[in-house]
Amino acid sequence: MTLVSEYRFRGIDQTFGKPAIQGGFDYSHESGIYLGNWNSNVSQGAGYPGGNIEMDLYGGWKKALGDVGLDVGGIYYYYPGSDASLLGAANPHSTKTNSGTVHNIEAYVGVSWQWLSFKWSHAISDYFLVPDTSGTNYYDLSATYDLGGGWGVNGHVGHLSVQGYSETDYTDYKVGVTKDVSGWVFGASYVGTNAKGNCPFNATTSPYCFANSAGNHTKDAGRSTVVLQVGKTF
Repeated sequence: MTLVSEYRFRGIDQTFGKPAIQGGFDYSHESGIYLGNWNSNVSQGAGYPGGNIEMDLYGGWKKALGDVGLDVGGIYYYYPGSDASLLGAANPHSTKTNSGTVHNIEAYVGVSWQWLSFKWSHAISDYFLVPDTSGTNYYDLSATYDLGGGWGVNGHVGHLSVQGYSETDYTDYKVGVTKDVSGWVFGASYVGTNAKGNCPFNATTSPYCFANSAGNHTKDAGRSTVVLQVGKTF
């Protein structure tokens, strides 16, 4: 379970600058097979009209060979109560309109070496049901280093390449520090992106200008910020 001051997904604000409570369950087998579920509150203005929660279901296989690790799997992002038809023709290069509950299906492959890791995620469905964006890719290079005494530092740089909608491509980054206090992990991270989010909203020049759940206020969803968190694994 984790409490964060703001939920950022791939660098993009999902809660309109408000806190989020997050948690999940994981099962792993000695064979390397694993299954899990993770959940967080979200703002419907982040692209999930009618929805207020994200539910992720994932599974895969992990194997470590010395300092080298391999991770292969898939993940299903689901936003119950949302209505994709309200997104309309969210992609200005497409005349298609999707319907049903907003979701996203990705397959991924990850490799790691000591404190470094790289992960490639590939969208099998339209990316969060934005029309004609199936085949979207996200690349994630991360580092986590244990300083000892309960202290740790981490860093990340990622890049989103959206199929058929290049205006939504961007690079995100994060640098952070954590402290473990009797099993409670406190953290602070600086998060930023170069996503096009200057408001007012425009699907071509400012696709990451998001609205609050009431739809009466907008904000640059890719702006730089500091995210604070505290969590514990049970």
